[in-house]
Amino acid sequence: MKNKKILLISILLITITIFTAITPVFAVNEEVPKVYSEAAILMDENTEKILYDKDANVKKYPASTTKILTAILTIENCNLDDKVIVDYDSIMLVPSGYTVAALQVGEELTVRQLLQLLLIHSANDAANVLAKHVGGSIENFASMMNSKASEIGCKSSNFTNPSGKHDENHYSTAYDLALIMKYCMKNETFKEIASSKSCIIPQTNKYAERIFTNTNELLVMDTREISSNYYYPYVIAGKTGYTAEAKNCLVSIAKKDDLTLICVILGGLKTDEGLSARFTDTKELYEYGYNTYTIRKLREKDAIAKQIEVKNATQDTKNLDLLISDDMYVLIKQNDINKEFEPEFILNEDISAPINEGDILGKIKYKIEDIEYTSDLKAAHVVKKNNIILFLIQLALIGFILYMLYNYFFNNKKPNIKKHKNISNKYLFNRMQ
Repeated sequence: MKNKKILLISILLITITIFTAITPVFAVNEEVPKVYSEAAILMDENTEKILYDKDANVKKYPASTTKILTAILTIENCNLDDKVIVDYDSIMLVPSGYTVAALQVGEELTVRQLLQLLLIHSANDAANVLAKHVGGSIENFASMMNSKASEIGCKSSNFTNPSGKHDENHYSTAYDLALIMKYCMKNETFKEIASSKSCIIPQTNKYAERIFTNTNELLVMDTREISSNYYYPYVIAGKTGYTAEAKNCLVSIAKKDDLTLICVILGGLKTDEGLSARFTDTKELYEYGYNTYTIRKLREKDAIAKQIEVKNATQDTKNLDLLISDDMYVLIKQNDINKEFEPEFILNEDISAPINEGDILGKIKYKIEDIEYTSDLKAAHVVKKNNIILFLIQLALIGFILYMLYNYFFNNKKPNIKKHKNISNKYLFNRMQ
């Protein structure tokens, strides 16, 4: 009986020891969120790596997200202080039910004010006024839009108007709109206006002061119950869109720590809770991106990447460190934060002396999740050429000089024995006489 108790106690202790020794490992949650909208994309701004894709290359109606392209074309082709006069056609071209800023025929505004109305209030009349000011006509401006989109890299887009007014031939994709947003955000004027929560248009010659709040509710913190569900503190800028055919659309960009992401939602519907999916889908995708991915500084600027031996170099300079030209930041999954990555070195052919400090001698490359990250490799110090022919000539010259010095100091002072002998004999003969 006593032995059985001892055995049971021993088994219990062993079991407890085994279970307490097991350390649970929790992986980062990479569960892809449910997206209600018809098409969506989440893209890393820096590398253009796609972190989430739902029919991102399917052609959709972009509605007023079109206005980001209208804005950047205007900024690149106009002075922001230019005065623009509102014309009759720009007002009358806006269909009933579309958003307007109640611009008046003959009203005078600056380009900057019209851009604020375009991006913050999504005013379709402002879009038409700017298009005619920049392109001379809506048709010419549409041609400029398509040329610019092609220049940016869009492959599946066609624009027929500056506002996003519904047209069967006016379409884009979530992927193309992400590329356009990335391009636009390089411009500080666009970034400033598109990130504004509101704008004030002072009294003009035709209308009283106007105040508008940004239609992008991710940007605006509101005490209203519904809007409080949409605010997202990391969003930098964005542009909404809506038509009956396009449904709810949103192009936005967010930054958290060092990671900047672009999200595009097209064909937004309602969630199961009755909320606007263009906002909730966007927030869900951003949270997925920031919880799954991170930016890691893989290599430091001026760190030694590799050491090589330079041929035809002097003995004291032939061993050369190759330094990384720039800090190398990479996009990785949270689970790979401590993972070691092996680089590939691509060196210039026939590296030989002489080499100046800072000369570029090749590249270092990392390939992580199909994205390539590279940096130039530069010389850490001067490498002098070991010229053997010049060395031999110098050696021969030194030998010749030594030989001449030897002849001068030794051969010229050697006594002439024969001469001395003749003098001695002549002296003895004279003595005898």
